[in-house]
Amino acid sequence: MSRIAKNPLPLPQAVEFSQQGATVKVKGSKGSLELNLPEGISVENNDGVLSVNATDDKNHALQGTIRALLGNMVTGVTDGFERKLELRGVGYRAQMQGQQLNLSLGLSHPVEFIAPDGITIETPSQTEVVVRGIDKQQVGQVAANIRAYRPPEPYKGKGVRYAGERVIMKEAKKA
Repeated sequence: MSRIAKNPLPLPQAVEFSQQGATVKVKGSKGSLELNLPEGISVENNDGVLSVNATDDKNHALQGTIRALLGNMVTGVTDGFERKLELRGVGYRAQMQGQQLNLSLGLSHPVEFIAPDGITIETPSQTEVVVRGIDKQQVGQVAANIRAYRPPEPYKGKGVRYAGERVIMKEAKKA
């Protein structure tokens, strides 16, 4: 059995947990999230503590995954998730206009990215982008989509990178 799945998941006071059949719903102050459980996995709620169990031996591998997904759902509806991006390069800028993020990334055209539902994007400065939401997977995917427009290149380091990301620089050709 997975070591992650053995750990019980305590629910904070402000979080509501409900289950109908194979659908699990977690509701908190920031919103609500749903998860469809695969066959052979059950979730028990014992006085505000969740435990994930496999009904047969074939599904032990999914136990830890479902426990981690439920933990991310609880964290998302209470605190939320955020991912920070940095723009490095001469003339690289980001600006929000409503739900649309306008990026100037040294291309022949400006890049326009529309934030999906459940995601808020902020630009504290012209070279910073902050992606926030309650779904960890969706926040990470939106940040990856923005980064994919101009990933950091290894010679000068220009491009869109995650905050704190270390880009390994290559040495230029020698004459």
